[in-house]
Amino acid sequence: MPISRRALAAAAVTALVLPLSACGSGDGGGGSTDASGKVEGDITFQTWNLRANFKDYFNGVIAGFEKKYPGTHVKWVDQPAEGYPDKLSADAAAGTLPDVVNVSPDLLAPLAKAGLALDLDKAAAKYKQEYLPGAWAGDQIPGMTGTYAFPWYLNTGPLFYNKALFEKAGLNPDTPPKTYDDLFTQAQQIADKSGGKVATLANIPTIEDFGRYGASLMNQDGTGFTFNDAKGVELLTKYKKLYDAKGLDPQALTATPESAGNKFLTQAVAMNPGSALDLENFKKQAPSLYKNIGITDQITNTGHVNMYVMGVMVNSRTKHTPAAVAFAHYVTDAEHQMSFAKKVAIFPSTAGSLDDPYFTKEDGTDETRVRIAAAKSLKNAVNYTPVLFSDQMKTALRNEVAKALQGKQSPETALDNAVKECDQLLKQG
Repeated sequence: MPISRRALAAAAVTALVLPLSACGSGDGGGGSTDASGKVEGDITFQTWNLRANFKDYFNGVIAGFEKKYPGTHVKWVDQPAEGYPDKLSADAAAGTLPDVVNVSPDLLAPLAKAGLALDLDKAAAKYKQEYLPGAWAGDQIPGMTGTYAFPWYLNTGPLFYNKALFEKAGLNPDTPPKTYDDLFTQAQQIADKSGGKVATLANIPTIEDFGRYGASLMNQDGTGFTFNDAKGVELLTKYKKLYDAKGLDPQALTATPESAGNKFLTQAVAMNPGSALDLENFKKQAPSLYKNIGITDQITNTGHVNMYVMGVMVNSRTKHTPAAVAFAHYVTDAEHQMSFAKKVAIFPSTAGSLDDPYFTKEDGTDETRVRIAAAKSLKNAVNYTPVLFSDQMKTALRNEVAKALQGKQSPETALDNAVKECDQLLKQG
């Protein structure tokens, strides 16, 4: 898939609907869960819109693997971003799913439920300690035991804030909000001091916000959503108060990442998530903003920021389980993840990699400033987006939240309605 400042957010696409009877190997027939045998045979590796920009990198990885394991051959196929979920679904149903597949957690879930994803807690448990705990857990499915993909690259984003707007409101520009209580207190002050002309936020709360606030998002068996608990209602109630005080931008109900970014660029809002690319844009288009930019962690009550996870799944029906597991691990090991991270703005999921000077040592550039801030927060980050939370469910939540902010219904009713609709979508498959 295309990698950008919202790279892994784009991974949350509509969940696949697969028949539980679907069979999975590209060479037809069932495979083995035993990965301890000799690493040999022909396997197919599928990525998600990566060939155009990273052809040489992946050819090098494959060549290195085949040299390490004589008798193996890896065929690399790359699918376009558009229609990737449908392609996976069709291949799974037809029994032509590749041996090793690039997946996001939401695409992994239906494959695992259909029995097509190898349980790595059984087949590759010896590798678990090589990865960040939060990343390994990102490929676990509610209601199922096991882990169904190797963690690959991660992404997250720090928050930018406008120090001048904080200072103008009488706030210390060097102590931005860290918790939601801090956020709502400071946002109220900014709104009051500016007479409602400056909002702090340009986006309404998402499922990740409810997770960072401390709400329960889903029950353990994966059969229902729970973000309408007391914490969830409390968060939305505070957002409603902020919206009424104009501390939340009035256009937040229909905001896109681009429109929210423009609000920050024009200094109409005081905080917004972003990337090094945004810093370059600020430098060129808004030098007065650029000189007052502060960088801080995502707001969280849990002590854990949100991360987006990309994974590499092994087809449980492959005829060459040892080779498929070995290759999936090879692609995602510390050496290759570190190499990939230096080619594109992503972060490795391997334990210890984020302590590399590349992620800790300042060099005076904007790119490095943001990379270091993000890498620091990723060490104990978690993926708050439930793997079973589809785009349709996100829309349902957004619509109900908007009604609450507009005063058309109470926060409690809004979240009850959102949970009811999301649960219905879950039951539909």
